Amino acid sequence: MDRTRRNARRRGFSLIELLIVVAIILIIAMVAIPKMNVQLMSAREMGAIREIDAIHQAQTQYYSQFGRFAQNLAELGPPSGGTPGPAAADLLPSSLSSGKKGGHIFTVTVTQTGYAISVVPEQFGSSGRRTFYSDQTLEKHENWSAEPATAQSPTLGATQTTGTDAK
Repeated sequence: MDRTRRNARRRGFSLIELLIVVAIILIIAMVAIPKMNVQLMSAREMGAIREIDAIHQAQTQYYSQFGRFAQNLAELGPPSGGTPGPAAADLLPSSLSSGKKGGHIFTVTVTQTGYAISVVPEQFGSSGRRTFYSDQTLEKHENWSAEPATAQSPTLGATQTTGTDAK
C-alpha cells in the first residue's frame, strides 16, 4: 500500500519544474521575437523593391502602347469594367494598383522627364525601416528614416555610414 501511494505522488511534475520550463520558454521568446520582426520587415522591404521593378516594367509597356507614361497606379491597373485602355491598362494586379501592398504605400507621379515611384511603409518601424524612390532611370534610392526617399537619397545597396553605425 505504501508503494502505491509513493508512485501516485511521483506521477506528475512539480510546480517548480513547470515554472522553470515556462521561464525558459519566455526567455527564448524574448530573444527570438525581435529578430523575427526584423526579418519580417526585411522581407516586406524586399517585396516592395520587387514591386518597384514590376511598376517599371508596366510603365515601359504602357509607354509603348499609349505614347506616354501612366500618371498614377490606377492607369496601370485593371479596368473596373470593359476592356483595358489608357485609363486602366491592366498591366498591374489590383492588389498593387490600389496603392497599398505588403505593408507599404506606393505612389506613381508624372515628372517633366518621365515618372517617379515613391514607396513608404504604412507604419514606419513596424512594416518597414526604409523608404524608396525610383524613376524612369530605373535607379532605386533608399532612405533609412521616415522621411520619403528622393532622387538625392543614397542608391539602394550603397553603404551609408552614420556615426558608428554602418547600414
